[in-house]
Amino acid sequence: MKYINISIIVLCCLLIGVFGLVSNVQAADSIGTSAKQAIVIDYNTETILYSKNADEKMPTSSMSKVMTIYMVFEALQRGDLSLDSEFLVSEKAWRKGGSKMFVPVGKKVKVEDLIRGVVVQSGNDATIVLAEGLTGSEEAFAQAMNKKAQELGMLNTHFANASGWPDPDHYSTAYDLALGAMAIIKNFPEYYHYYSEKEFAYNDIKQPNRNPLLGMDVGADGLKTGHTENGGYGLIGSGVNDDRRVVMVLNGMKSTKERKEEGARLMRWALSTFKNVFLFKDQPILAQADVYLGKYDKVNLISKMPVNYVVSKVLTDDVKVEVFYKEPLKAPVNKGDEVGTVRVYVPGGEQLEVPLITAESVDEAGLLVRTVTKARLLTTGTGKFK
Repeated sequence: MKYINISIIVLCCLLIGVFGLVSNVQAADSIGTSAKQAIVIDYNTETILYSKNADEKMPTSSMSKVMTIYMVFEALQRGDLSLDSEFLVSEKAWRKGGSKMFVPVGKKVKVEDLIRGVVVQSGNDATIVLAEGLTGSEEAFAQAMNKKAQELGMLNTHFANASGWPDPDHYSTAYDLALGAMAIIKNFPEYYHYYSEKEFAYNDIKQPNRNPLLGMDVGADGLKTGHTENGGYGLIGSGVNDDRRVVMVLNGMKSTKERKEEGARLMRWALSTFKNVFLFKDQPILAQADVYLGKYDKVNLISKMPVNYVVSKVLTDDVKVEVFYKEPLKAPVNKGDEVGTVRVYVPGGEQLEVPLITAESVDEAGLLVRTVTKARLLTTGTGKFK
């Protein structure tokens, strides 16, 4: 097994913000929060930057409306409905308490207006209208939400209704809600802009977006707030700076003031403290391996895939890369053959591994060359294939 330390290559291969193999480890830096449950995730790499009781079941309040809207966006994307489609407002939807869009009973409302009524105004009435319009009843819609949540990996989540109305059988975790938020961002870029709208007027009633981060200079562009007596004040937030996106979920805070301050503080920290590092985008040659009985006696070795990870800015230059492989390789060698391992040691994180592959093919040498080479090995005993 041959080993090469190629840390120096890293210094000339850094690039920001491209997808590749990712690290899912918690970063060394932590900041703390007064929220009872919290998680902050680097969106590009899914690296957990901060976690506190992130797998603890909790009331979702209106934060579960992210999943409600996921179902609507998916129906739009499938072509099952359009933004101009209209749904009838039932008496159940009209009578629902809590935050409201103030839709009129017995009237039809456009889907796009209902989306804004949920995303911007957090309307429980609008949520029920969408649920009933898509599946016939809120109960059936909740079942569909549960199925979709499982598909998205939200394994500690159960929805009893579409709005997040308090119910002992309606719960999720900070981590699961973050998965739902990231799925919204990834799967529906054409509709995500609704989450950054700061106000919406319907029925001559203008209401501001309840997300306090949208009015602050922290890079925020979504997603949803929530509040219940049992769960406290919650926030699903996302923001971008220098092409880096972070997603966070906070819950269990005592006031809107605390929610605003904690959300802004964690958003600034997550976007300013870390950076994304990308290695091997252009597939640089990491090593050369000897080839036995080949048309050429060496072949270039490269990483099979790019590596993208997040790291504290003060530790960016501390990354180490090592290459392990066996040689000589026996011809014929095919381009893309896996012949070893590339290990990337991320400061404050785990070790990442990707396959080391051949960059090109090497055919067998001609019969005469092979015969002469084998004869030489028999007579000298050198260069034996390992």
